[in-house]
Amino acid sequence: METQPTGRQTERPTGEGSLTRASSASAAGVGPREFFHNRFVYAVISQRARGLSIGVNLNPDRECNFDCVYCEVDRARPIRDRIVDPAVVAAELKEMLGLVENGGFGRLRGYEAVPPELLVLKEVALSGDGEPTLCPNFVEVVEAVIHVRAQAGFPFFKIVLITNGTGLDRPEVQAGLKLLTLRDEVWAKVDAGTQAFMDQINRSSVPLRQVLDNILALARARPVVIQSLFALVDGHPPPPNEIEEYALRLRELKEAGAQIPLVQVYSAHRPAVRKSCDHLPLRSLSQIARRVRDVSGLRAEVF
Repeated sequence: METQPTGRQTERPTGEGSLTRASSASAAGVGPREFFHNRFVYAVISQRARGLSIGVNLNPDRECNFDCVYCEVDRARPIRDRIVDPAVVAAELKEMLGLVENGGFGRLRGYEAVPPELLVLKEVALSGDGEPTLCPNFVEVVEAVIHVRAQAGFPFFKIVLITNGTGLDRPEVQAGLKLLTLRDEVWAKVDAGTQAFMDQINRSSVPLRQVLDNILALARARPVVIQSLFALVDGHPPPPNEIEEYALRLRELKEAGAQIPLVQVYSAHRPAVRKSCDHLPLRSLSQIARRVRDVSGLRAEVF
């Protein structure tokens, strides 16, 4: 089911058919993330990954410098771990990779109905319950994942850092990024084109300009996928003028030398903690993606 980048412009969620067939698994208990009693490593059937994604939670303390209106993380729950243990990450990751290799995922409760093509590993994601670049031992965690990948017995897997971009300028994060290959990816969040709209949606003390500058600095050196979530907030879609400004910021990044192979346009698929947030209809997402293409000339897909 994996597709390669082409010039085709997608007007429906990528992988929509197979992921819809997997919905029975979600109803059977496969939630947004399934940790299988692990402390840091989880699994999810991801639309944007187009299949099985094994994730590493770099923020068990739920530390984040964004407070997005659409966030599904319940920060009122008790915290088990304050910091990631790289040795535990390596052990849990090996176990999960072993399940993938021997076909064990298809026998797990809740995954029996998932189509086999969705149980093919697409990535190992550095993500979690906050902003992964804030992880105090970021480099050590990246080293642990890369060490597992280098060991015999597991096929090469792609590593994807999923970030809001605020910490890309941190020296320890830059050191960790240097360990990645060009087959690995960075997905950076841009949900707004103006500071006012970012204040409304992401609610962060980090300014939009810093996020864009961080993305530009990295994307001049290696490709960066832009991930953009748009939602209904209090029943209202993003205003057209904000979508226009957002598309203009992407064009400015491209014109400044940013390598952006893809813009992922999607909505809130998981229940948000705040009940004022809801899923934006597919038609609206498709209109946003078309505007991105028209204004920026970048490839945009709806997920």
